[in-house]
Amino acid sequence: MLNARKGIAAVLASMLASGPAPVAAHPHIFIDTGLEIIFDAEGRLTHVKVTWNYDDLYSLLLAEDYKVDADGDGSLTPEERKELTGFDADWVQGYAGDLEAVLDGQILKLTRPIEPTADMVDGRIISTHLREVVGAPILSGDPISFKAFDPTYYTAYDMTLPVTVTGRDDCKILRIEPDIDGQLAQMQAQLLTLDANADLEENDIPLIGGDFATDIRITCPAL
Repeated sequence: MLNARKGIAAVLASMLASGPAPVAAHPHIFIDTGLEIIFDAEGRLTHVKVTWNYDDLYSLLLAEDYKVDADGDGSLTPEERKELTGFDADWVQGYAGDLEAVLDGQILKLTRPIEPTADMVDGRIISTHLREVVGAPILSGDPISFKAFDPTYYTAYDMTLPVTVTGRDDCKILRIEPDIDGQLAQMQAQLLTLDANADLEENDIPLIGGDFATDIRITCPAL
């Protein structure tokens, strides 16, 4: 959610400083992610439900900020749950929710989050929200791609939670894992063409978060 160009500049600066040695980008927040792809009775893709399970450290920081889990038992009271709900669903204008859906080469428009929930399980904060798919397309054999990623790679989304389809039982789910080492090597090669004192924000350096994202492809036959 931080400024995209500044976020990527910080990551790339650390890579550039490393010279020819092996490099790695370092996200600051880690989120286990799950998706529920929802179809209506007519087979239209209407909603995507997103689950975010925050890492231990960031969960601790959030708990301190929102003054929940004061007893440190790793769970929330009903009052604390109510207080926390929606903490990550009040998005700034233009924020895409770190989720991209692509069908037939076109990025689908998703609405802002609705019906948010929040809880803490074993000390980790977990939230969900629902997003409507504008236009409610009908899938007819062509795959739809879902990627959860922060373009700046400040936040790392790991698709470790379930990915499910609701409303249709004839769809197939394919996971395509990213070639992280290959992407980093390609990025380092590009960076090594720059001067060590180059201002990365002024150079045409692409955002890299999507290159490190698991590609979830849902294919449903024509009805």
